[in-house]
Amino acid sequence: MLGIFLLVFLLFLMMTTGISALFARDLLASIIMFSAFSFLAVLTYLTLGSPDVAFTEAVIGVVSTTFFVVALKRMKRGSSK
Repeated sequence: MLGIFLLVFLLFLMMTTGISALFARDLLASIIMFSAFSFLAVLTYLTLGSPDVAFTEAVIGVVSTTFFVVALKRMKRGSSK
């Protein structure tokens, strides 16, 4: 029963961070929200009992977040219009 409540809570947080990432005006804030979404996905996969998928998501989340931050640094950082 506790697992179901934890899963519903994690899914609610994932929806919140996903919508926040979509509507963020600052690109760095959007990248941070995307990273938080990836972390919450890792916790969700661990709650569901699949550590292999969680590890893969963690690696992909770190690599893609690093790629986005480097790309943002190379271009003129600003807000989306």
